[in-house]
Amino acid sequence: MSRIGRMPIAVPAGVTVDIAENNKVTVKGPKGTLERVLPAEMEIKLEGAEVVVTRPNELKRMKSLHGLTRTLIANMVTGVTEGYEKVLEVNGVGYKAQKNGKTLVLSLGYSHPVEMVDPEGIESTVDGQNKIIIKGIDKEKVGQYAAEIRDKRRPEPYKGKGIKYADEVIRRKVGKTGKK
Repeated sequence: MSRIGRMPIAVPAGVTVDIAENNKVTVKGPKGTLERVLPAEMEIKLEGAEVVVTRPNELKRMKSLHGLTRTLIANMVTGVTEGYEKVLEVNGVGYKAQKNGKTLVLSLGYSHPVEMVDPEGIESTVDGQNKIIIKGIDKEKVGQYAAEIRDKRRPEPYKGKGIKYADEVIRRKVGKTGKK
């Protein structure tokens, strides 16, 4: 059995989980509501204050879907209670980030400023001039938006200029050496 798939998901107080037909799971909590259609083969049951996911048989596909389904529901529960956040750092001379209403304006050494509008349900804030904090209740959307911002100027290995995650370690390379 899948070790992760077997674990029950504790539903904290103030959170409601509704399971409709075709495994459409809706999770409501203090921070908002998330809904998602999960694989129809999995059996999702609400037992007291816990959600239990079981699989119908031992096929390889069912085994892989078992842990995934449980993790997706657990992420939804965590999202509506605590929310998710990613922190990005902008490094480089003249590189900076600003917030203009719902638009994130990035100066990244291009001939024009890069403007990005926050997607629905996601909020980005700028701390100082080089720290971007992305918050939201949907883990997938937060991660995707953070990845899109990072793609505007990825960190380069020689000077470390660019946008990186706060916990990311950049492999540095030694530059060329002159001829003697």
